[in-house]
Amino acid sequence: MKAVMFEAFNERPKLVRVPDPSPEPHGVVLKVEATGVCRSDWHGWVGHDADIELPHVPGHELAGVIQAIGKDVTKWKVGDRVTVPFVGGCGDCPECHAGHQQVCHHQFQPGFTHWGSFAEYVSIHKADLNLVALPESVSFATAASLGCRFVTSFRAVVDQGKVAAGQWVAVHGCGGVGLAAIMIADALGANVVAVDIADDKLALARSLGAAITINARSVANVSEAVIEASKGGVHVSLDALGHPETCFNSILGLRRRGKHVQVGLMLADHSTPIVPMSRIVAHELEILGSHGMQAHRYDVMMPMILAGKLRPERLVRQKIGLEESIDVLMAMDKFQGAGVTVITRF
Repeated sequence: MKAVMFEAFNERPKLVRVPDPSPEPHGVVLKVEATGVCRSDWHGWVGHDADIELPHVPGHELAGVIQAIGKDVTKWKVGDRVTVPFVGGCGDCPECHAGHQQVCHHQFQPGFTHWGSFAEYVSIHKADLNLVALPESVSFATAASLGCRFVTSFRAVVDQGKVAAGQWVAVHGCGGVGLAAIMIADALGANVVAVDIADDKLALARSLGAAITINARSVANVSEAVIEASKGGVHVSLDALGHPETCFNSILGLRRRGKHVQVGLMLADHSTPIVPMSRIVAHELEILGSHGMQAHRYDVMMPMILAGKLRPERLVRQKIGLEESIDVLMAMDKFQGAGVTVITRF
């Protein structure tokens, strides 16, 4: 099969041919129909993820058709249209037994712990636990964003932030994760304040439901601007970028007893950011992480998509070929363009 592979961190990946994967007894092999290019893939390429062993095939946001099935799989058949969360559970650890596969002790992450979906085929483990059926009305390109950015935002807003109608929500960073969070919070009836440094991304944020937008380069103090816009601070704030500055601003923009949800990855030099602990204690703020979403929670999100209340297809702004993904991957740290880029040609 064709695949994008890198043999050393920070060196240009290559389009190569490698053997087709075979399914594990508990797994399946998917023919990849679409896969997103995400900043998490960039983190892996530059060496920020200790799970990656070289040589490596990236890609973790995917949708496709089951091509082959392991002997122990009972819930799926060849030809089924599916997607998969980027964090898969083992099914045996205490967290999996409690339904928290997103923090599984022995988690499977295509594109990180194993070869991923920048390829014609990808092997998925523990299929009966981790696969999600994809309705015919949801395109593969749309579904590719569901594996990471959209579902991570859904869990951050709904399960971790517990956003309710009428609340104020701030989203710091209007990339794929942030734009998804804006759409989801708006669908729940929240008032969303979107923060970014690019006017085109802020314009897209407004079109997806942001009530107020703030260009961080145009204000003297971001957190004070958020507090003023939300008339006293937001109830829930998300750092959707993953940077010490956006994390700090997100916390300072909260009203008393508010919740900060860290969604953007904080890796390498950014892994131990400074936080305003005196404010956290004095205002009884909550600091929460959000790491993917379990396959079984798609049953809550998917009806909202089918009803048109959530429209993840509006996030897809560019469709590219497999070879083009190399340049796009290498440039992910430059935050060029608005919306989500998806590989649809293999």
